[in-house]
Amino acid sequence: MASQIKIQKLLHGGDYNPDQWMNYPGIFEEDIRYMKEAGINCVTLGVFSWARLEPQEGRFDMDWLQKYMDTLYQNGIYTILATPTGAMPHWLTEKYEEVMKMSANGIRRHHGQRHNFCPSSPVMREKMKSINGELSKRFGKHPGLLAWHLSNEYGGDNDGIDCHCPYCEAAFRTWLKNRYGTLDALNEAWWTSFWSNIFTDWDQIHGPSENSEHTMHGIKLDWKRFISDQMLDFCKAEIKSVRISSSAPVVANFMRGFKTFDYFKWAKELDITSLDSYPFWHTTDNDRDIAAGAAFDEILNRSLKKQPYLLMESTPSLINWTSRNTLKRPGMHALSSLQAIANGSDSVQYFQWRKSRGSSEKFHGAVIDHKNGNNTRVFREVAELGQRLEKLSSTILGSCNRPKVAFVFDWENWWAVEDAQAVVVPFSYLERTFDYFKVLWEKGIDVDIVNMDDSLDGYSLVIAPANYMYRGAYANNVKHFVENGGTYVTTYWSGEVNESDMCFLGSHPLREVLGIRTEEIDVRPVATSNQIQYKGTNYEIKDLCAIVHAENASVLATYKNDFYAGFPALTKNIYGKGTAYYIAAEADIGFIRAFYSDLFKECSVSCNLNASFPEGISVAERKRTDGTSIFFIMNFNAENTDVHFNTAYTDIETGTAVTGTKTLTPYQCLIIK
Repeated sequence: MASQIKIQKLLHGGDYNPDQWMNYPGIFEEDIRYMKEAGINCVTLGVFSWARLEPQEGRFDMDWLQKYMDTLYQNGIYTILATPTGAMPHWLTEKYEEVMKMSANGIRRHHGQRHNFCPSSPVMREKMKSINGELSKRFGKHPGLLAWHLSNEYGGDNDGIDCHCPYCEAAFRTWLKNRYGTLDALNEAWWTSFWSNIFTDWDQIHGPSENSEHTMHGIKLDWKRFISDQMLDFCKAEIKSVRISSSAPVVANFMRGFKTFDYFKWAKELDITSLDSYPFWHTTDNDRDIAAGAAFDEILNRSLKKQPYLLMESTPSLINWTSRNTLKRPGMHALSSLQAIANGSDSVQYFQWRKSRGSSEKFHGAVIDHKNGNNTRVFREVAELGQRLEKLSSTILGSCNRPKVAFVFDWENWWAVEDAQAVVVPFSYLERTFDYFKVLWEKGIDVDIVNMDDSLDGYSLVIAPANYMYRGAYANNVKHFVENGGTYVTTYWSGEVNESDMCFLGSHPLREVLGIRTEEIDVRPVATSNQIQYKGTNYEIKDLCAIVHAENASVLATYKNDFYAGFPALTKNIYGKGTAYYIAAEADIGFIRAFYSDLFKECSVSCNLNASFPEGISVAERKRTDGTSIFFIMNFNAENTDVHFNTAYTDIETGTAVTGTKTLTPYQCLIIK
């Protein structure tokens, strides 16, 4: 990624909206001074600026943007230039009703909020190409342009309403024709004979909603695929529009835990991926789970293209949309930012530089507040981080890990498993797979997060919890992976359906690989308890218990209670040159820690840092092109915590030796080689 950006530095900056301050003399000049003091080397301009850039249809006013870009560049500050489609101007929505989303009951939305547009509207696409083309012609070769920021948080509207206008309904039918070819194939894939739902004409099909068919899993799954693909098609049109006069890389900012779009597909169309990350720090008894959740999103973004990404948005202090909007404690801003760097980001950027004076995010955290300029704790912490990033750039920039462990997380599986109407409703894919990732994070073992389309070549261990859907060649890829010496771990509620959400018949697709026969799955009765017995210790079961029969597999753990007491709860099967494990029960994290400890020894998987560290200490690694490693040792505890180093290392920021026992202060990040 770094080779695509014209300045070879870790980026430090964020969203800047000088157009909101045009009537406030001296603000821009003050901002320039403060940016230089804080070590800011780039800003994102033009987000939500369509009404300024095109105040009337076809009349463009870009001189103000030219002035800001020129002045910033003259002061050593580069620009990531946004296309402004995240929020439409009033003249557009008033003249062209079709650009607005339509609800399933046929009601158009009013102007307001953001991402309120229909991605299928020909007028919206025409006006998008017009404004983006003008921006490309005017600024595409500007020396200060680093990259194109496409729209802003695609799909990030506040109510999640899909568009059901005639254009979208027609586009959905075209999408289905391309996928299935014939109605017979569609009817078979959706199992439409259930409840007499057989379609005899394409025009009978509507997007699922409360006003139409909304219980058939096949149509709901395909609608989710279509929604992701249709907005991606709009994004691809935006890419084409800025390419008119520019070769600068394109980037779109992804959101944490955003279920609506398949980011694996989206990443293929972008030069760089980026992440908007707003963890809810200090809202629980400790920050370890929060840090692990943030790490998952960061590692996912690095994994999407197997290259460094950009942290596009974060806050230096607080957010403003939860029930308890807590300030980051001293040290947490640097720690959380450096965790993103540790997990593959080549930037730390903020929303936003200067707090808005009004509207919905006027109290959202920013580098510059309403009253105190640079005389704040937040500004000082941002400036200190800027100095650290400047010094780290030559050591860190462009480095990227190539882990030997893969963690399967698949958007289409996410959509399907949470719509299954079985076991636990609602079934949270994120929550029920998180512990399998968290223990890896606790142990300092890096992973690539992959989907079912990714190759498994090059990995030694693949972990696939709650892999309900098997699609494409996934089962064959797993079989090949294990046959050739890989270790595969999967769990209950895996291999149930194909890519059309149709149940497999006969046997589990990986029956031979796993060496088991699956039969039933139980939700533990509320009034009873059950345990897994593993190596003499009992571990509590949360909810789900798959009832399976060992065929060729060895039984490593069993159920303690209920009518399936003694049945396998953990199995191991040798297949070809490799090994496959099946975890039948949803046990507490203590069991996962115990099992992983044995698994890692067997697979020769370990943290590459030669040190002992307790709970709350996280270790991440960035592998340099010369083969050396940079380690980030992060203390997410609110108290001093000791780490014991078994090998001598060097603190790359101070040059001092690090050996023996080292005490990390609360929220400290130590960076060593």
